[in-house]
Amino acid sequence: MTPVAPVHPGQLNALPPARRTDTPRLRVATYNIHKGVRGLGPGKRLEIHNLGMGVKALDADLVFLQEVRLFNQREARHFDHTWFGWPEEGQAEFLAPEGYEAAYRTNAVTRDGEHGNALLSRWPIGEIRHHDVSDHRFEQRGLLYVPVSWQGGVVHTVVAHLGLIHASRVRQVQRLHDFIASHVPAGEPLLVAGDFNDWGERLDTPMARLGLLRARSPDGRLASRLTFPSRVPVFALDRVYTRGFRCVRSSVPRGPAWARMSDHLPLLVELELS
Repeated sequence: MTPVAPVHPGQLNALPPARRTDTPRLRVATYNIHKGVRGLGPGKRLEIHNLGMGVKALDADLVFLQEVRLFNQREARHFDHTWFGWPEEGQAEFLAPEGYEAAYRTNAVTRDGEHGNALLSRWPIGEIRHHDVSDHRFEQRGLLYVPVSWQGGVVHTVVAHLGLIHASRVRQVQRLHDFIASHVPAGEPLLVAGDFNDWGERLDTPMARLGLLRARSPDGRLASRLTFPSRVPVFALDRVYTRGFRCVRSSVPRGPAWARMSDHLPLLVELELS
């Protein structure tokens, strides 16, 4: 078994600091954490402790997480005797920085455990909902809905992890539309973020039909949104779609520490109400 090697916090500080302005800004991150484990066989290593430092370094008000484990008996046995052991609580609670609230709901149940989506929030959260959007029996997918109190109002948030087949993703966007129409008041601020698995860049148009626009860096640089694969990113699979916000800055942290923790890099955006 490969020893668990901790990342030094100094390797994670190449991030733009949150800007203090007269206009309130919401700093939002989305991150597919690959269940907190990397590698296969004897080379498998536990990264959940390093991911905890990574999430803290993002300094985001809201962190949208995918592939988050509630528990996994096989992995808990495998890593039980490492220096950094398998956490006793679910990964969402484990990753939440001090003072944050964590919301989690299961998407997939396997023989050894469960995993799903999570939201970590610096601001108070309301009633959590889960909506199954599985398109076939080989992929269990869901939406996590969490209302967040911010600046005297409510920001409606949805954590998404869409399927691997384009036709499935199109149908899941329609189910997202149906869920929003049923549970989110028209005109109120809304964020939908996560791993969209949209290799062909084909979902922006159907999302725009729902009134959701993709958060992009104002300078338009493609490099500010490429997140997969983490070592040499060429695809922008991880996204934030917004209603009622405008994006003022976006970035993707890079470097060996970020590349090792997951097969995805996190996307970080700063938003202002529009």
